[in-house]
Amino acid sequence: MINLTFKQLRYFEALARNGHFGRAADACAISQPALSMQIKELEESVGTALFERGPRHVRLTDFGEAFALRVRDILRSVDELGDLARASRDRLVGRLRIGVIPTVAPYLLPTVIADLTRANPDLDIHVRETLTPRLIRDVAEGRLDTAVVALPISEPSLTETALFSEDFVLIRPGEDEHRPVPDADMLREMRLLLLEEGHCFRDQALSFCKMHAAMPREVLDGSSLTTLVQMVGAGMGVTLIPEMAVAVETRSAPVSVARFKSPRPSRTIGMIWRRTSPLADRLMEISEVVRQSCEALKSRDEEAARLVRTA
Repeated sequence: MINLTFKQLRYFEALARNGHFGRAADACAISQPALSMQIKELEESVGTALFERGPRHVRLTDFGEAFALRVRDILRSVDELGDLARASRDRLVGRLRIGVIPTVAPYLLPTVIADLTRANPDLDIHVRETLTPRLIRDVAEGRLDTAVVALPISEPSLTETALFSEDFVLIRPGEDEHRPVPDADMLREMRLLLLEEGHCFRDQALSFCKMHAAMPREVLDGSSLTTLVQMVGAGMGVTLIPEMAVAVETRSAPVSVARFKSPRPSRTIGMIWRRTSPLADRLMEISEVVRQSCEALKSRDEEAARLVRTA
């Protein structure tokens, strides 16, 4: 009988995911030599190599790829046993792993984390901010319990629940404040600043302008909404940002905010989790807390914007 330990499987999964001994060791909070020794013992136990070692990275062998699929299923099942026990309690306690897309995290998290902690004082909340494809994969594979993303995801294995919808607004240089608001056709002729490829918000902005990612255009890409707004303030073009980001991002930039005529570009933000998660009922309760936080935050932002317009 092959003698495998649960610890070895955890280390194997971390190395398979990171493709690098140093990063995998950091993720597991152990030393690199200790990780290397455990992986070597695991390979000796199964009787064949699981990884091809390179000077700067490692990759799975063909057998390692097949092995990894089974290991992830095992680890997810073990995690779900713990989730099953947690779900049986009167309230959610322990670790809650939440993923959030970058165009939501800075604006929503402070309020949401405070409200979740107040409603569930025994929660140990861990947050990961990354792009939508990685969040979907991490939720599906059990590395995250839930994620806040733009909907729809349309992944059969995941449950989606909407939290709120918000409009996109146009950010342009301050001196353009009194000019007519351009429509989608006019935007295509302007220097439109967008987030880097991989951000779903970039794709949504392109869709509104009826532009394809491959279309030639005069453009500068930014890594964050903050960068885009500052570039607009420097006179480098115009950009679109979600309504929730306006109060934070326009405070220190000489820009003006313009709202489009109907039909306005918009997005729906929601939460996702695995349909098979034992925490599904608890996560639905969590989503209600998050939804109420979002509504309160949106009301505060609308009131602040009204005060600015009437000042």
